[in-house]
Amino acid sequence: MVGAPRKGSADAAQVDEHLDELARLADTAGAELVGRTYQRLDAPTPNLYLGQGKVEELKGVLHDAGATLVLFDEPLSPVQGTNLEKALAVRVMDRTEVILDIFATRARSAEAKMQVELAQLEYLLPRLTRMWTHLSRIRGGIGLRGPG
Repeated sequence: MVGAPRKGSADAAQVDEHLDELARLADTAGAELVGRTYQRLDAPTPNLYLGQGKVEELKGVLHDAGATLVLFDEPLSPVQGTNLEKALAVRVMDRTEVILDIFATRARSAEAKMQVELAQLEYLLPRLTRMWTHLSRIRGGIGLRGPG
């Protein structure tokens, strides 16, 4: 479990409260908590959210613990999530994804299930963009069409 508040945004007690809440959400979702860490950031890095050193440290801790999942308290962009999964070699989820998973398991009525599925798909859509571009044969460019 990882928290990465921006400097000046929250004190240590608030960070602990947020991580405690995320731990309860993880427990509700069925995940087993192995450990927690946080890093104060001036601003998240665009590619990994955390600094490279923290990512390497986290990778070692995850490997030693045999963890298969990392939960981030902060919202991750699609690029950050993908890059973190590649760097850490485990599944990466943020708070929103954990909450959506809980709703998905708890939904009972057909309407509730459809609403949760819609929310999950809307959440996943930007994460799927450009995922299969290597399969595309349709390419455009200057000069591919005649004068008209």
